[in-house]
Amino acid sequence: MDYDALAAELRKLRENVSGVTDTVIAATDGIPILTDVAKRVEPAHISALAAADLGIARQAAEVIGLGKLSQTVVFGSAGYMAVYAIGGMSLMVVLGDEGLNLGRLIYETRPVIERVNSILAS
Repeated sequence: MDYDALAAELRKLRENVSGVTDTVIAATDGIPILTDVAKRVEPAHISALAAADLGIARQAAEVIGLGKLSQTVVFGSAGYMAVYAIGGMSLMVVLGDEGLNLGRLIYETRPVIERVNSILAS
């Protein structure tokens, strides 16, 4: 696995989207694969929470008939947590402060997810 290429994708996302504070790529079981986080954020905790969030959202999408889940977004008074499905076995977490440009994040993450999925699959 090309960890440098994964790190470059996370770095570019942070540079291209204002308000992104932390990013994590993890397995769907909650084990971190690669992180770009501030010291105040514990990657293992974020990965576990994101895996649970994604699992519940996948079940909801299936039960309601919404099709294949691609992302969830948690809106908080001080920021956001977006969780993106990467294939069937991985996920990406993006944390942002209250200044996060959510529209830009959604726009920028689609190609990032495709590239990260390719890197993880190789």
